[in-house]
Amino acid sequence: MIIRVNLLPHRQIKRALRQREFNLMALFVTIAALGLVFLNHSLINNRVDAQLARNHRLEAAITQLDQQIGDIKHLQERINVMLARKQVVENLQINRSQSVMVLDEISRQLPEGLYLKSIKQQGLVISLEGVADSNARVAGLVRNLSGSQWLENPQLIEIKSVLVNGMKQNEFNLTVNIKMPKPEQDLSSLQPVKAGPAS
Repeated sequence: MIIRVNLLPHRQIKRALRQREFNLMALFVTIAALGLVFLNHSLINNRVDAQLARNHRLEAAITQLDQQIGDIKHLQERINVMLARKQVVENLQINRSQSVMVLDEISRQLPEGLYLKSIKQQGLVISLEGVADSNARVAGLVRNLSGSQWLENPQLIEIKSVLVNGMKQNEFNLTVNIKMPKPEQDLSSLQPVKAGPAS
């Protein structure tokens, strides 16, 4: 007698079991893939948010720096205006008593036997015209003016012999520059030096 075994239900059961395992694996893989996508998406979003926050901080810092730069420029302009005013005041202080000091200095530097006929100022250059009883007196005046604290660079333009009241005299013409003191130098420190008698 032949025993017949029907294997169809067993195969169907195995197939259904494999199908179930496949479905479970597919579901697990899908869940894992979705989890990875979610994690990746969250990570990217966190990085984007962090970068956006950083950009916002940088923009705020740049705005603050721009404002500070504007304030610095404004302060620099005010400083420049104040320095210009200070320079004007210093120039006025220097020029206020300049004429008196220069005339006093010239009178102190004149050697004996020499007198001036004309004093003219054009800018910082003073032209002197006068008469001396000898060339040595004119040379002494040039030396004295060279050592002055208020005057510098004397240049003899012309000297010639003339008769004044029947006496032979030397008429001269020279220029000398006004020495401008530095702004921080006090005017009181510029005391005229008394000229010694010329030989």
